[in-house]
Amino acid sequence: MAKQKEVKTNAMRILENLKIPFEHYTYECEEFVDGIQAADTLGLPREKVYKTLVTLGNSGNHFTFVIPVEAELDLKKAAKSVGEKSVEMIHVKDINAVTGYIRGGCTAIGMKKQFVTRVDQSAASLDKIFVSGGRIGSQIELKPDDLLKAAGAEYADIIRG
Repeated sequence: MAKQKEVKTNAMRILENLKIPFEHYTYECEEFVDGIQAADTLGLPREKVYKTLVTLGNSGNHFTFVIPVEAELDLKKAAKSVGEKSVEMIHVKDINAVTGYIRGGCTAIGMKKQFVTRVDQSAASLDKIFVSGGRIGSQIELKPDDLLKAAGAEYADIIRG
């Protein structure tokens, strides 16, 4: 019997092209609930699992924020980090049109358009973090600095706390 070929996501192809090392993990997921469930399903430490949020600024531009799954985005800090007066979360129904990804499979790497991206500064102190691999049931483990490189991102203080 032939070995099933792993289907690569756009995010994985980008990481490979940039020669950025990563580990890919998959899990069964009938219906996406949240990143906490994804972390628990894979038995991952929640403090190392990050979610990707997409916002719309008062300028009309979109911005991407990557924060710990158990944290809440501070909209004021987020807006300040990208030089906006304010930002608000985009509607779930708009995620695919804006990013090319679906809710639960959204990652800062390889969106349809490269948005200004901020990763919460808490990631800087970790050796590795987990982010969505670009589809539901997929997580990628990589160094936080490599995520910055692949997503054209910067660290910022963007969570409530």
